[in-house]
Amino acid sequence: MKITSQVVVFDAADLTAESTFWAGVLGGTVESEDDWHMVVVDGSPRVGVQLAPGHIPPQWPVGAPQQVHLDLWVTDIDAAHDEVMSLGARLL
Repeated sequence: MKITSQVVVFDAADLTAESTFWAGVLGGTVESEDDWHMVVVDGSPRVGVQLAPGHIPPQWPVGAPQQVHLDLWVTDIDAAHDEVMSLGARLL
């Protein structure tokens, strides 16, 4: 089997908020359709966001279990923390 493309997809009740957040974190742009947004970085798709009306984000560490996570490596953890918080991240 040859995989020609792969992308992590998040379900979201608010496509714009979710895709804008990930575009900011990854330094990309958002290409949007009615019920689907793609975050594109350097011309390549990186994260998809799919409309899921009524989606309730998981709560962690209590509540629903973690559904997905991304490992991101950064050179300056403090600056990265400040940037993602300014984009709307929540400290868990």
